[in-house]
Amino acid sequence: MAQATRPFAPFEFMIAWRYLRARRAEGGVSVMTWISLVGIALGVMALVATLAVRSGFRTEYVQTILGANSHAEIGAYPQAMDNGIVNISIPDYAEVTARIEAIPGVTRANPRIAGFSMISYGDRATVGEVLGVAPNVLAELPTFRGAPEATGDIGRFEAGIAIGSGIARALGVIPGDKVKLLQPNGVKTAFGTSPRVNVYEVTYIFSVGRADVDSARIYMPFAEAQSFFNREGVADQIEIFVDDPEGIDALVPDLLQASGQGRYVWTWKDRSSAFLAALSIEDDVMFVILALIVLIATMNITSGLVMLVKNKGRDIGILRTMGLTEGSVLRVFFLCGAFVGVIGTIAGVILGCLIAWNVDGIMSAVNWATGGGAWDPSIRGIYRLPAELRGWDVFRAVALSLSLSFIVTIFPARRAARMNPVEALRYE
Repeated sequence: MAQATRPFAPFEFMIAWRYLRARRAEGGVSVMTWISLVGIALGVMALVATLAVRSGFRTEYVQTILGANSHAEIGAYPQAMDNGIVNISIPDYAEVTARIEAIPGVTRANPRIAGFSMISYGDRATVGEVLGVAPNVLAELPTFRGAPEATGDIGRFEAGIAIGSGIARALGVIPGDKVKLLQPNGVKTAFGTSPRVNVYEVTYIFSVGRADVDSARIYMPFAEAQSFFNREGVADQIEIFVDDPEGIDALVPDLLQASGQGRYVWTWKDRSSAFLAALSIEDDVMFVILALIVLIATMNITSGLVMLVKNKGRDIGILRTMGLTEGSVLRVFFLCGAFVGVIGTIAGVILGCLIAWNVDGIMSAVNWATGGGAWDPSIRGIYRLPAELRGWDVFRAVALSLSLSFIVTIFPARRAARMNPVEALRYE
């Protein structure tokens, strides 16, 4: 009676490896092995590269959000005044700002004026979102401080205005040019309200890396914005910056308490919740789709093993008569499929990492081949295709590939183990 051998003994690895190295007469098995290996490698490569790009895209998007915007904002709910005007301003902004800055975890807070205005230069005009902030606030924003694409002197911000690079291109202006800003709710006279038109020098042109910001935003000194928008003595919002932007939700109760009655807190996650949710859903969908590609690739292992079992029927019969157990035969053919899965997975991870590390060069080549239309920042919001390799993403890809490779190997391996040695050697 055959005695059980130690599972995955060295001779089982040796037999499995020799079976994979098919001779010329068994070229079909060799071809199927290579097809399986290449298919798994390409599937894992696509999975690793895609997950890296998706992670990098989210990181880049969040960094541009946090680099050009506050982490949270305090605003006032609309209140009807005695004269019928709806008020949404914050008159006690200085006291509220001081209370907010005293909260642990808050790095700074500052009042802000917000509005829209038409900006013109010569015969060209566009509409921009005007934000009135203190002179030091603009220089402290991460994407404004030392931005390589920026022009002008941010230190002279108080002497004029700062505009986005998209607005500058649309108007054809450079630092030092003077532009006109038109605000319809201007000076109130006996004949009604006349528009306010002021002339400002462009002291700084910024480029934060997001097309929607660079093409629509104008910064103005806080005091000048109060006068320009008829907000003397009040602020529209209070910007808040914290140590840990990802943990901003934990500070919301304290911020609400410090802001007072009739105020609300609007975080950067609330502002971009729809987009961040869409990214999460897209990540899950992409993982499922690419997992199906890996599954189809691993199914070739089954085809190759079925052919291998058929070609090795005589060998199986001889090994069984020599005392090899069913378990040993099962493990031998399981190892055949596992070798293909492991080698294909390793090759796929290496190729995927190489693509993720060189995605900028690859995208530049694609842009050159397509005439520069492969990446439109006005649609995608950022100027480049980023990639960020994360250990968790690579682990998920490896675990998926190996799990599928091992699972699809079980059926042909069991078929080989249950083969009757008498039937296998009957016609030999």
